[in-house]
Amino acid sequence: MTVTATSVDQPDRLRPQLAPGARGGRLRRLVPAAASALCGVLLYVSFPPRTLWWLALPAFAGLAWVLHGRSWKAALGLGYLFGLGFLLPLLVWTGVEVGPVPWLALAAVEAVFVALVAVGVAAVSRLPARPVWAAAVWTAGEAVRARVPFHGFPWGKIAFGQADGVFLPLAAVGGSPVLGFAVVLCGFGLYEVGRLVAERRRTRVVRRAAATAALLSVAVPVAGAVAARALVSDTAENGTVTVALIQGNVPRSGLEFNAQRRAVLDFHARETHKLAADVRAGKAARPDFVLWPENSSDIDPFEYPDAALVIERAATDIGVPISVGGVVERDGKLLNEQILWDPVKGPTHTYDKRQIQPFGEYLPLRSLIGAINPDWTSMVRQDISPGRKPGVFDFDGVKVGLATCYEAAFDWAVRDTVTHGAQMISVPSNNATFDRSEMTYQQLAMSRIRAVEHSRTVTVPVTSGVSAIIMPDGRITRHTGMFVPAYLDQKVPLRTSSTPATTLGILPEMALVLVAAGGIGWAVGSGLRARRAGAA
Repeated sequence: MTVTATSVDQPDRLRPQLAPGARGGRLRRLVPAAASALCGVLLYVSFPPRTLWWLALPAFAGLAWVLHGRSWKAALGLGYLFGLGFLLPLLVWTGVEVGPVPWLALAAVEAVFVALVAVGVAAVSRLPARPVWAAAVWTAGEAVRARVPFHGFPWGKIAFGQADGVFLPLAAVGGSPVLGFAVVLCGFGLYEVGRLVAERRRTRVVRRAAATAALLSVAVPVAGAVAARALVSDTAENGTVTVALIQGNVPRSGLEFNAQRRAVLDFHARETHKLAADVRAGKAARPDFVLWPENSSDIDPFEYPDAALVIERAATDIGVPISVGGVVERDGKLLNEQILWDPVKGPTHTYDKRQIQPFGEYLPLRSLIGAINPDWTSMVRQDISPGRKPGVFDFDGVKVGLATCYEAAFDWAVRDTVTHGAQMISVPSNNATFDRSEMTYQQLAMSRIRAVEHSRTVTVPVTSGVSAIIMPDGRITRHTGMFVPAYLDQKVPLRTSSTPATTLGILPEMALVLVAAGGIGWAVGSGLRARRAGAA
């Protein structure tokens, strides 16, 4: 049988042809998707180590434009793209030593929360005063993400990108939820102002109520931040204390940093002996106490006398108590512990880290993960057990609150040290696993937020850097480089007054969650009534 040209061409003649305008329409439909992802990247760029905090505002203005009036399905997809654009570069450090799979999985899961928030933002985009509802929805999403799964992962809260911004004083008003809400509200408000200006150009008519709400959405966060500056102070309410931080450095970065655990301990002892020598020579002020970082002694000093002797000699040489970060085993449990080591009495008090890191310090779903890749389970051979009590060390009358590393990301883990009497805060950390990535600077920014939130000096001793001393107003006054041995010593203010954020605790966040729930309920109810009216 002969196949003619006509029979071959027949399907093409039957297939619908796209006009040039239709092809352009398809391209235009890709614009919101591209804009959503780019706005997510813009939000990432606003985070440390960059000081471009203000880029968060156009990022959220762009997100508001993308989501305005969208269906829930469209909002879900666009929100997911925004989340990936933000979280993929922000969390790249999680794959520095273990490869891309954990990093991509974490970003993919966390972006789901952003996608669900975007559905809520799209739903309330038809309500009056929509920036307020939308910003509350975002804050509610952060509240959920900070609690589930596996006790939450607050990394990437908007507040943590604002350590250098004009909104920072709002941390003292209501903590990271209020600070983040203000930034998002201002960003959504900027979009609303722009939308109304464009609408007026087209119609010459703008509703007064809508214009007022839009302008207030921008003006109130800025005015509130200016007014909140009165809450920020570095005055020494209860005198001062000279504190020293030891950064001993590690033999190598990455997951093998503690392959020479004795070397890590020796490095921190050596730097403490150097500080003691400088004190005797008059080159450094005599500290009232010394702070070592997390994992500065991964050799259990309660189990191994040689490790205890190294610490004892360092404490005796400097002549003041040392807070030592150790990994110890007690009653069959592995603990990430801070140990208060007195030069005369030896170890007197301990604090066990409470908020431990999933997939780093303990392995959820161990059997499932082992079935996928046995090598991953070998990285966390034994789970670290969480502590139960807040950590406040008494250094001869000076009370220092302890929030170990990962705990700095959690509002409650820092606050309850202050409510238990801490006059200053220490965040001992170990970032050697993450090499020279941005993780260190992201975490340092969290500590700056905590300083303002609770009006306390915050010290950040880190094994490999960046170690820092932060004033109660969020300023870094001294810091080290990365992967260098160093010590920092400085006289710092002690404070006991409570900020509104410390006093109110979780209440501002819960209030914003209720606002978000009310807005979504209103939007859903309005949509159902409109459908019923249309059907009638």
